[in-house]
Amino acid sequence: MTTLNAVDTIAEPTPAALQALIGLVHRHTGIAMTERKSELLQGRLRPRLKALALTSYDAYFKRVEQQAEEVQVFINMVTTNDTAFFRTPHVWEYFSTRYLPHWALANPGRPLRIWSAAAATGEEAYSIAMRCEEFKRTVPRFEYQVLATDISTAVLETGRKGLYAGRSVERMKEAWPALFDRYLSGDARSASIVPALKMHIDFAKHNLLTRLRPMAQFDIVFLRNVLIYFDADIQKKVVDLLRPAMRDDARLILGESESLGRIETCYRSELPLVYSIQSEPA
Repeated sequence: MTTLNAVDTIAEPTPAALQALIGLVHRHTGIAMTERKSELLQGRLRPRLKALALTSYDAYFKRVEQQAEEVQVFINMVTTNDTAFFRTPHVWEYFSTRYLPHWALANPGRPLRIWSAAAATGEEAYSIAMRCEEFKRTVPRFEYQVLATDISTAVLETGRKGLYAGRSVERMKEAWPALFDRYLSGDARSASIVPALKMHIDFAKHNLLTRLRPMAQFDIVFLRNVLIYFDADIQKKVVDLLRPAMRDDARLILGESESLGRIETCYRSELPLVYSIQSEPA
C-alpha cells in the first residue's frame, strides 16, 4: 500500500501569499515580478518547500522573513542567470577594437579595472578576460583585473570553478575555436577555463541595490541583461549606485534589450549599448 506524505501535496498559494512572495522578490533583488509569472515563481520555490517539509507558500514566506540564512537560498532560487560567452558580438567588437586600444594609449602603465556587475555563472567575465589577453598578446605591457559580482552565491561558485558544459561550451567552440583552444581545456561537451585566465578575475557577492563595498574605481562596467528585470525606479537606483565606483571617463555597457533613454541619469549614450558619464543629469 502506498502512503501519500503530506509534503507531497503543496497547496496553491492564496492571492495574499502570492503578493507577499512577489513583494519579497522585489525587496531583496529589485526584480519586478507580476502575477503572470506566478507559475514560474511557484516552480522555482516548490522543491525548497518540499525539502523543508512545508505544505504552503505562506509558511515559506514566514520562514524567509524569520530566518536570515534562508534569504540567500531564496535569492538563489528566484534570480534568473542566463548568460553565454561573447553574447552580443558588436559589444565585443567595440571592446576589442575601439575601447582597449584607446584606453591603453591614454593610460600607459596603469592596469585596466573592469567590473562585470551581473556576472551570473561567469561566462561574461571570462569573455572579458579572453579579449584582454588577446590584446595583451600585441601590447605585452597591458595589465588588467576583472571583478565579477552577482547576487546569487550559487552561480558565483560556478564562475569560480570555471567549469562549463552543454550548449554554452558547444557554441563557444563552434564560434571561436581559436579562443577555445587557447583559453579552455577540454572538448565541446565539457571544458574548464585555464588557470592563467582565472588569476585575473575575482568573484564576489554583491546586490545591485546597494553600493559596492569596498569602494573601487572602475574604467568600464558591464551591466548586461539585468536592467530588463527592473522597473524604471529600480533601474535608476541601480545605475546611480554604479556611479561612485566609476572613474569620470569610465564606460557603461548594457545588454541588447536595454536603454537608459527613459530615465534621468548621469550617463549619455555614446554608441548603441555604450554609455559615458556626463557631469549633470540629462
